This record gives sequence, structure tokens and C-alpha cells, in this order.
Amino acid sequence: MEKKKKILILGASGFIGNAIYKELCNYFNTYGTYCHTTVYSDNGQFLQYDMREDDIVQLLEQVRPDFIISTLRGDFGAQVQAHQHMMEYLIKNETKLYFISSANVFDAYSKFPSYEYDKTLSESIFGRLKIKIENMMMRLPKEKTAILRVPMVFGNTSPRVKEIKMHLEANEPIEVFPNLIINVTNDDRLTQQIHYLINRNKTGIFHLGSKDLIQHEEFIKEVIKQLGNYHPVLKRVFTTNEDRYLAALPKHNKLPKNLRVKYQEIIDHHLPVE
Repeated sequence: MEKKKKILILGASGFIGNAIYKELCNYFNTYGTYCHTTVYSDNGQFLQYDMREDDIVQLLEQVRPDFIISTLRGDFGAQVQAHQHMMEYLIKNETKLYFISSANVFDAYSKFPSYEYDKTLSESIFGRLKIKIENMMMRLPKEKTAILRVPMVFGNTSPRVKEIKMHLEANEPIEVFPNLIINVTNDDRLTQQIHYLINRNKTGIFHLGSKDLIQHEEFIKEVIKQLGNYHPVLKRVFTTNEDRYLAALPKHNKLPKNLRVKYQEIIDHHLPVE
């Protein structure tokens, strides 16, 4: 019988990291890291790791994972350093790194949607951080890494939807960007896609968002409609008069049809919890 793959999720106490952990833990030998949250301290599969203080290599040598999934958030300098040390570990060990990147690596190109092999360029600090780590990964042998670029992530327990609900209940304005054209995903679909990539040992660059596009304002309105009978106050934020795109679309590395998603499915997912 084949030995179960060992997975280490960095940042498994965050929204995306935790969703990935829940998707994978019944199929693989899955470990996760948490930084402060004490809820995980009794769970033997969760290890405490603070990237500002702890050495990532020590952690990797302790776990010896086949796959590292990095969903780290927080201090940018510490993130860069942790990933630099990871690269050194990857070169010497039989391990693959899956890095959760972002559509923001393209946020300086706003006239078109972006595809896997388009050049990255960002005007945001967040986008530049992701590019920096992506570039380190590109120097490694191709079979060592996968860059998973993710658009805005929704889902019933997502920070984005929680924030919308909070504003609705407090009758506070919700910011929308009328000229912004995006693609989207949710935690369920994203984690299934990652599960598939691990099963197939895939490497390369993947754009894990919906295959179709929608205006940010339209999308948020539709989500609110699904959440219940609200009369939202929308605050329209115009950054430019022209349409601009923040969308990472799959073209070269497409997933099987059953794993692709349309934005309508993401909207339909936000049914009010009875």
C-alpha cells in the first residue's frame, strides 16, 4: 500500500489555511501551523510556529513533509525570510511547495484579465510581496513548486462575507468598486482544486478562480441578495472612469471540467444559514 503523503500547511489557523486543512486531513497525513490561537494547542497535528521568531527549517526537519502549502500572512519581511529558507530546504529535500499567491500580482495591468504566463507587475505592497516570493520559486527546478494564484475568496465563513454581514446588520455602507471587473472563488471550490493538484502531483502556475468575470458591484449585490432581505447602503468607490480588471483567468493549465467554477456558483453558495 502506498504511504500517505505528508502535508504541512503553514498558516492553518487562518481562513484559507484552515479550509485546506479540513479538506485534506481525512486523505493525507496533514499537519498545520498556528501562531497565537490556543484552540489548536491540544491538536497533535497542529504545531506552533511564529515566523518572526521561529526557524522554518527546524519545523520542516521535524515534520519532513512531501508538500508544503504556504498560506502565511502577517509581517512581510518575516514572510520573505521564511520563504527564502524554505527554498534552501526544497533544494536539498524531496518536497514540493504550493504557494497561495494572488491575482494582485497583476494589479498594475488593469486593462485586461491576466493569464498564467503573463508578466507580473503590481502597484500594491501586497502584490509586490507575492511577486517577490513567486520569483524566488521560479529559480527552483519546475517540479518543485506550484504557484496558485487566487482571486477574491468568498464563502460563508470568509472574512469578506463576515464583514458584509456586519455592515448590513449595523446598517453601515458597504464599499463597492463599480468599474472593477473580477473573477472570484470560494473556500470549498479552492480546496477541492488544491486537493486535485496534490493527488496528481501537479506543479507549475495555476489560476484558481472562476472562469468567467463579473463587476465587483454586481457580485456584492448578488451576494447580499442571497444573505437575506436587506436594504444595503452601498458606497461606490471610483478609482478610475474606465473599466479595470483584477482577474487571473486560467488558459494554459486548466483543471478538469468538474473542478472549474463559474461566479454564479459562488453567489449561490451564500444561502442564509437557517
